[in-house]
Amino acid sequence: MPLTPEDLRYTEEHEWVRRVAPNRVRVGITDYAQSQLGDVVFVQLPEVGKEASAREGIAEVESTKSVSDIYAPLAAKVVAVNEELAQSPEQLNTDPYGDGWLFELEADDAAGLDVTLGELLDAAGYQGVIGG
Repeated sequence: MPLTPEDLRYTEEHEWVRRVAPNRVRVGITDYAQSQLGDVVFVQLPEVGKEASAREGIAEVESTKSVSDIYAPLAAKVVAVNEELAQSPEQLNTDPYGDGWLFELEADDAAGLDVTLGELLDAAGYQGVIGG
């Protein structure tokens, strides 16, 4: 059974979102997603400063099985990327909710971010998506 931490929000595209500041979130892929991908061999991250639209493909994860797009869970600016994934893409497999994070997004305001996060899936809702 894949791990689904209760303190995160989720998308139907198998990304997780963790609030790290009033108007900033960290984004990664779920344990379920990494298990479906197989061994991750390369990660293409967005550029810092990029303005992302909600549901826009802004990163790619390449595994031994396929290449998968990673979508922005909300409209915001990319303010940080996990540079360590260039040398160690397998962190997506070994620690998807920790060291395997992908990028951070900064929203215009905390209140708008509250609304957006409220529209994402909670752990139980995500379990429903993956059939858990």
